[in-house]
Amino acid sequence: MTGGTAGYSRPVICASTGAMVDARYLGMKPVIFGLSGETLTPDERAFFAEAQPAGYILFKRNIVDRAQVRALTDDLRAIHGRDDLLIMIDQEGGRVARMKPPVWQRYPAGEAFAALWNVAPASAIEAARANAEAMGRELAEMGISVDYHAPFDVRRPETDDVIGDRALGTEPMQVAALGRAVLDGLCRAGIVGCLKHMPGHGRATSDSHKELPRVDASDEELEIDIEPFRTLSSHPLGMSAHMVFEAWDADHPATLSANVIREIIRGRIGFDGLLLSDDIDMQALDGTIVERSIRALDAGCDIVLNCWARMDDQVAIAESGKAMGQKTIERLDRVLAAMHEPDDGPETAELLAKRDSLLAIAQEQPA
Repeated sequence: MTGGTAGYSRPVICASTGAMVDARYLGMKPVIFGLSGETLTPDERAFFAEAQPAGYILFKRNIVDRAQVRALTDDLRAIHGRDDLLIMIDQEGGRVARMKPPVWQRYPAGEAFAALWNVAPASAIEAARANAEAMGRELAEMGISVDYHAPFDVRRPETDDVIGDRALGTEPMQVAALGRAVLDGLCRAGIVGCLKHMPGHGRATSDSHKELPRVDASDEELEIDIEPFRTLSSHPLGMSAHMVFEAWDADHPATLSANVIREIIRGRIGFDGLLLSDDIDMQALDGTIVERSIRALDAGCDIVLNCWARMDDQVAIAESGKAMGQKTIERLDRVLAAMHEPDDGPETAELLAKRDSLLAIAQEQPA
């Protein structure tokens, strides 16, 4: 998957600032773009080469079989002339799976590991790690380098189904422990995982894909929500939540709130990794796509995620004039450095067999 930067890691002088910059980042736009289909169109190929986005995200519309996906990711790397490229996907298991059977393995949602935790916490950690490593190995074979997994949202009785069974538990320590296992498993496969959705999506009672959730919990109550993120704050990659936290900023969702990003995510949580916005196309946000993107970057997100592959929106974002700051470049560099070839270890089938034997423990318990 990785293995060099094709000579693009040499420092050069940036014409606009006079600063020494890694050549990989010259002209790079702080955006992740989606793709329209199973192969790149001529317009996409030409636009991506000129726009130089930070990376790409794949969806079901981009995925058919192993040969096609690998050819697509190889094509994206060829455009940029280097191997260490952010090629991302949402592959959690359960409802959130872009790569599906029969071509790829079926993976359970987070709820399965949460149920095992209630019976045997250590077994749940091992099952989550084995499951994530198996998943990561499939992703790595396809040339994917980043998985937007795992959700570190603490589930509550009122949590909307947009999170629901994706959650890893109802207690911060449980979510942090199982989430760490997921990140570890992905890392063993050479994949970088993601802390999402900061500062916590568990109190949402509506779906942020459709409308803007508002949370009226107190600052003290929200300590529960941020605790799993604080425990894993040294991880290099995270994602914001499109939610209003009235105790912190009653006027702006976290993605667009300088106060939430600065005081809570960067401050209280202590996260200094690369912060992505959640999908900027979601209906929780208002304004045009380019307006949303600018507001997110101005608020403190490092990179915006633009999923729907609408060329007009992509061009507008690329032409908005927003560039990567030095801090964003340093954070992105840490993510790229965390990408690597899979570690030597068990085959996918062995990992899945281990996972299934551990998950069976929960099924064996009396009702």
